[in-house]
Amino acid sequence: MHTRTLGNSDLTVSEVGLGCWQLGGDFGPITQPTVEAILHSALAAGITFFDTADVYGNGASERYLGQHLSGVSPRPVIATKYGRGDGSYPDGYSLTHLRDSVKRAQDRLKTDALDLLQLHCVPTEVLGRGEIFDWLRTVQQEGHIRYFGASVETVEEGLICAEHDDLTSLQVIFNIFRQKLLDELLPRAEDRNIGVIVRLPLASGLLSGKFSESTQFDESDHRNFNRDGAAFNVGETFAGLPFETGVELSQALKTHVPDGYTMAQMAMRWILDQPGVSSIIPGASSARQAEENAKVSELAPLSDALHETLYDFYQQQVHHHIRGAY
Repeated sequence: MHTRTLGNSDLTVSEVGLGCWQLGGDFGPITQPTVEAILHSALAAGITFFDTADVYGNGASERYLGQHLSGVSPRPVIATKYGRGDGSYPDGYSLTHLRDSVKRAQDRLKTDALDLLQLHCVPTEVLGRGEIFDWLRTVQQEGHIRYFGASVETVEEGLICAEHDDLTSLQVIFNIFRQKLLDELLPRAEDRNIGVIVRLPLASGLLSGKFSESTQFDESDHRNFNRDGAAFNVGETFAGLPFETGVELSQALKTHVPDGYTMAQMAMRWILDQPGVSSIIPGASSARQAEENAKVSELAPLSDALHETLYDFYQQQVHHHIRGAY
């Protein structure tokens, strides 16, 4: 497993991290033995970066990470988030609320200071006012967090956040099906030494190439109830593509997968090849999946010709289908 430095911090993160949304049961029921197996496999594969949030399973994801990673030495880097919980979103933000949320996260993660606290897709107007960044600086100065960043939904929001010199990271939706960030946001982040954490590298599983139009998801899985944006930003599910369209496009991509790669490996390697990317955080529903994801770090970069082909594919066949904030 190769590592990279996260932006302007002294945090060293594995190129392939673990997104821990599913550990809260938000992709369907999950048992404690399964969680333990996933985390054990991730650590054994060299993963040292774990991304969670206070709202994943109403704190369950953070509690699992606190229970199973607090005794690991050296301790992995854990990033969590604030901003989508009851009482904050969409207009209840305050220094007191942020500080209280951080203290609860510290308790669940069993740490005196959070490695990285990210704003969790807060409204554009809140980011634009700027006071929430001052509150982050306050809790940082108080020793509750080491670094802060922002998880954003749009290029506009990312550019607003990037104006703050002490921002350590941006978390973004970025994959073969969602390449708009290549034009301005990723170059801006690289220029300002802001780390880039990529969520949904497989577009909620579409880019694994394993789905068909008849694929069914658990009732509690966001890929079931949010496929058209009924619960939150549609871009968080299937990268904003209508499911049937995404399946069709993923099938068309299979002809471009190079020898020795799975489709999922090609999709994740494509992201790691982009300048400025610090880590990708695919989720895993099993220990084997966590292990397979980690192997992407050891794969050779894709050829320049393939990168050009995949960009043309996006421009000609994908981007006009994307819905929602982008």
